[in-house]
Amino acid sequence: MLMTAFGGLMWLIFTAMLVLAAVALVMAAIAREDAYRAADKQNKVFWLIILGITVAVNLLVPMLFLQLAGLVATIVFFVDVRPALRQVSGGGRGRRGGSSSDGPYGPYNGGR
Repeated sequence: MLMTAFGGLMWLIFTAMLVLAAVALVMAAIAREDAYRAADKQNKVFWLIILGITVAVNLLVPMLFLQLAGLVATIVFFVDVRPALRQVSGGGRGRRGGSSSDGPYGPYNGGR
């Protein structure tokens, strides 16, 4: 019984690692090449190769050491590279809730 629960837990962890790596790969592919240079990070091809190898290892080679190395690369992408890319690219959805009429110092109200 305990071994079955442990096997199910390990399957869940490995699946989560695969999903995180695949999401990071898609996000790395969507980002613009010039954003990587502007954020002073490794180039887009580097991250596509690293994250692609991570996805392949998670799918094809179930070796825990290689999967953990890929998990570290995935975490570095999510924690360091992605926020820098979002900041350089203009932020996206997570901007401070401004509207299209906001100026550099706050809302523009037309001189009222």
